[in-house]
Amino acid sequence: MKNTRLIEARKNKNLNQTELAEILGFSGKQSVANWENGYSNPTLETAIRLSEVLEKDIKFLFGNKVQDSHTKNISAS
Repeated sequence: MKNTRLIEARKNKNLNQTELAEILGFSGKQSVANWENGYSNPTLETAIRLSEVLEKDIKFLFGNKVQDSHTKNISAS
């Protein structure tokens, strides 16, 4: 399921996927596209950085779906 909140927050900052990826230190837009399309979730560290850049709460952007590493999903309680 698409992450419409992340898409909306990015667009409200007038950023495209590539620009947001570069701000986060990624070399291309693929990670951002995957998060927006619901194929994967960012690590907690990246989610925190996204919330700072986009000026939105992590729970607003991702609910309880962030990863504690690149391979393991966790749910916050």
